[in-house]
Amino acid sequence: MTSVATDVHRHEAVLATYRARVWPEIERRLPTGRPARWLYEPLADYPRRPGKGLRAALCMAACAAHGGDDEAALGAAAAIEILHNAFLVHDDIEDGSQWRRGEPTLHEREGVPLALNVGDALAVLSFDVLRASSRHLGRRVGRLVLDEFTTAIWRTLEGQALELGWRRDGVTDLTADDYLELVLLKSSWYTTIAPLRIGTLIGSDGEAPLRHITRFAVLLGAAFQLTDDVLNLAGHRAAYGKEIAGDLREGKRTLMLLHALANADEPERAAVVAALHRAGAADATVAQLADLIDRHGSVDFAREFARGVADAAAAAFDDAFADAAQPPAAAVIGDLVTYVVERNR
Repeated sequence: MTSVATDVHRHEAVLATYRARVWPEIERRLPTGRPARWLYEPLADYPRRPGKGLRAALCMAACAAHGGDDEAALGAAAAIEILHNAFLVHDDIEDGSQWRRGEPTLHEREGVPLALNVGDALAVLSFDVLRASSRHLGRRVGRLVLDEFTTAIWRTLEGQALELGWRRDGVTDLTADDYLELVLLKSSWYTTIAPLRIGTLIGSDGEAPLRHITRFAVLLGAAFQLTDDVLNLAGHRAAYGKEIAGDLREGKRTLMLLHALANADEPERAAVVAALHRAGAADATVAQLADLIDRHGSVDFAREFARGVADAAAAAFDDAFADAAQPPAAAVIGDLVTYVVERNR
């Protein structure tokens, strides 16, 4: 039996093969011109930082699993990854994050105004890349792909608004269902749902049903985000590439925080809720929240919750890819269920 670490390395090697195919396409699409110093050079910063490439791999593997040449999904996969980087630039500004993929965030390097403009430019670039690639898909499939891409953007913006609103207005009367709705919108739509649905549409020439694919994608995305939240608090900084406990400092309503609040006694809960109402979290508040989460076993709770969701995703995978035209490509996607909950970054 292989170890968990061996499995993770194997999955990362598979992701790396897809990344090696998509990143030259992204690099080819990065524009140049003037003003280079204040737009085109910083625009290339995040796309050139090494990421997992999960979204691109899901899109291309789904295309192949449904009988298509995965090269047909290359442009869409590149567009999805560029969009991801646009979201990261804006997300880092909104969260006040200092680190991204092991380096200072773009707004730390270039200032908030220039970084905002770069984020906008990356979003426009993602549409340019998708539009160019869609010309080869035919009018009907190209339109379906564009609709999926646009829907994913709207759902992501809705999820971001929920999270920002909860933090701004000090909302703490939340349940696990509220958290899962947030994850569905903010993370799953553009991390797993859109890549899998778009790849399926391209590979099947728009003919494959999407219901079972979507259920699998929802569960896979939830397992991914739950694990991301755990890593933010309990991960290793060198591997994770972002500041540890950043979610606590930003007052994000993770499942761990909600679990700890639900299990705290009333005086303790009242003190934490009062702290969450204050703008920004001082070191003492972060320590208080971390202690609360630790004492109530909330990290272990969230980790087990993520594994339960991953088990459900593994079960849903069988229905989603029961009729796969290329089972080896489908197996790539199925193997990633384990990866999303066992990874360390």
